[in-house]
Amino acid sequence: MPTNLTYHYNKEFVLESGATLPGFVLNYSTFGTLNSTRSNVIWVCHALTGNSDFYEWWEGLFGAGKVYDPAEWFVICANTLGGCYGSTGPLSINPETQQPYYHTFPQLTNRDIVNSFDLLRQELELEQIHTLLGGSLGGQQALEWAIQKPELFQHLVHVASNARHSAWGIAFNETQRMAIRQDQTWNTDTETAGQEGLKTARAIAMLSYRHYVCYENTQQEPGNSITDNYRAATYQVYQGEKLAKRFNAYTYWLLSKAMDSHNVGRDRGGIQKALAHLKARCLFIGVESDVLFPIEEQRFLHEHVPGSDFAAVKSCYGHDGFLVETDQISQAIINFYKHETAAVLNYEKQIC
Repeated sequence: MPTNLTYHYNKEFVLESGATLPGFVLNYSTFGTLNSTRSNVIWVCHALTGNSDFYEWWEGLFGAGKVYDPAEWFVICANTLGGCYGSTGPLSINPETQQPYYHTFPQLTNRDIVNSFDLLRQELELEQIHTLLGGSLGGQQALEWAIQKPELFQHLVHVASNARHSAWGIAFNETQRMAIRQDQTWNTDTETAGQEGLKTARAIAMLSYRHYVCYENTQQEPGNSITDNYRAATYQVYQGEKLAKRFNAYTYWLLSKAMDSHNVGRDRGGIQKALAHLKARCLFIGVESDVLFPIEEQRFLHEHVPGSDFAAVKSCYGHDGFLVETDQISQAIINFYKHETAAVLNYEKQIC
């Protein structure tokens, strides 16, 4: 069974902005057993509202008989810094004031989050990661980390994500933050500040996570006599209320800003120069119906990372296809590893 653990970093942590945290905590989960050579590590980075329980929200990839079987692999996933599932975030107690951070929690970038992950990695004495795997916001973090530490990762599986967050994506996120700002409680220092705005933000986000066809298939009325209380309308309300029960507006705001900050080319001479730092073998996976991280973004990465593989996932679920279509993603990963094995065998034949 998976194990849930906590990492404490008790030194000052300097952020990209120059702001600091007086230490932090990361909640993380592991699944499987580290082998004698410590060479079977799979590191997972989760999406915006995710947590470290990767075996639940990506269960199609992890488990007995699946692509990442715990009998073979040691899998680890940490709840992001700034999160609300056990890691230090806005609802955590600031040790300097003995009060929750709330609005005083400093803004994070994906680079800050990756730096916190790497401190955990060092604590665990993991000197090589077989595969770094992430989707959406987690894919952004995975790509950033693989560029920062090119010698660390053997493989990168990057799903439904990008090298730089698009103007389109930033506009979606800002529209959601506008909804939170309109909530009159947002300026208060309470756990539930901005909660009603968060519900609206989530409803807006659903329109970017899904696709026209998905809504038509699942939310269209079966008859012709309805004039109000539409299924699609109640679905939006339901999604907002569902998230508000397990998340908070502070973390939503914080991590959407971290997503906006994503640009691997920042201070590296541009995206293409940054991608040239990669040494991991890369698999870029896109969802054909994704309107938030359109498949052109994954094709761009494939085209600019020599020797990389690319897979397109067919789905009516839009961006959420990266969570739903695990059979296709599993097969793409299996093919990716097979491709590498075949290339090695071919090389050995050539030099014999």
